[in-house]
Amino acid sequence: MFTAQEQEFAEEVRQFVRSHCPAEVRAKVSEAAGITAAERQAWHRALHARGWAAPHWPLEHGGTGWSAIQCYIFAETLAEEGAPDLGSFGLKMLGPTLMHYGTQAQKSRYLPRILSGEDIWCQGFSEPGAGSDLASLKTRAELVDDHWVVNGQKMWTTMAHEANMMFALVRTDPAAPKPQMGISMLLIDLANTPGIDIRPIILLNGERTTNEVFFDNVKVPAANLVGEANKGWTYSRVVLGNERLSIARIGINRRQLARLKRIAGEQGLTASPTFRARIAEAEIELAAIEALAMGMLARVRAGFVPGIEANMLKIRGSELQQRLTRLLVEAAGRSAARHGAEARDPDRPWAHRLFKNHFDTRVVSIYGGSNEIQRNIIAKTLGLGGGK
Repeated sequence: MFTAQEQEFAEEVRQFVRSHCPAEVRAKVSEAAGITAAERQAWHRALHARGWAAPHWPLEHGGTGWSAIQCYIFAETLAEEGAPDLGSFGLKMLGPTLMHYGTQAQKSRYLPRILSGEDIWCQGFSEPGAGSDLASLKTRAELVDDHWVVNGQKMWTTMAHEANMMFALVRTDPAAPKPQMGISMLLIDLANTPGIDIRPIILLNGERTTNEVFFDNVKVPAANLVGEANKGWTYSRVVLGNERLSIARIGINRRQLARLKRIAGEQGLTASPTFRARIAEAEIELAAIEALAMGMLARVRAGFVPGIEANMLKIRGSELQQRLTRLLVEAAGRSAARHGAEARDPDRPWAHRLFKNHFDTRVVSIYGGSNEIQRNIIAKTLGLGGGK
């Protein structure tokens, strides 16, 4: 149970969302209709002006100094109200990594621009032959005088077409004895650097969220190396740990669960013991994921690098997302199967989006490292795997 003070804080956040985020934008988010980059940026500016863009950051870098429970309440309230997600790449993934491993010059330049939304970042990790098995990446970077010269290709790069910056993993020592060695992290200016070609990947739903990115003798200043050369694999653990915390999408799952209960009630499904049991199982699973996420957040804030709890969170959170969207489609029935504006159910014009959202969440068990790879990592860490 939250204290009276914590409940007052939640109400303060709720009222801020309702007064600063347009109702039509929140409706789009809640119905999985998609929002524009301009709408997301407007919400980012509103949060930044209030000092709430990065509540989990330390005070010295523009954070709020809130406790873990306050950060949790804040995130949950925003998600429940349908506020747009600001994205994970800059605020949740790169920012904390630079705080741990970046130079003072990097912190001074990039952290304020991440906080304000002036820079929009994407993540250059996956490649055609190195997605879930990230250690197999082949994009090369060679140090020539005061620049790294980058050649290769990144794949499935989310929002690269809207970003002006990328943090990328590149191979800087091809002769390293193990594939995890010899990898470095670079900060790349996508908007002002010659030799970068961003090509769209159009998904089955006709939308563009991912891209191919090609590097042809791209020069990146040596000062844009994060930490030490050939230590990028270590730094990626911090990045991916923070990514997997957000991939669990606890707030979104809470909103989806509430929507499922509402639709199931309207459809009379709550009279079915079987369907009620399926809803209860999802609710119990969400409670367990919340407990794991809170424990991991406390450890990260105490300075620990995320361990296998991040892998566990990624697996269970992504599987719950998929389960809830499947249950929503089942609850909506035939109306959810309609496609195209002319085929929508006039009584429930939102229902067709449930099926689209169901398909969209099929990918969450793949990106961020497939769940099969995550299970292998957990097994090896616990001494249960046969790999080296």
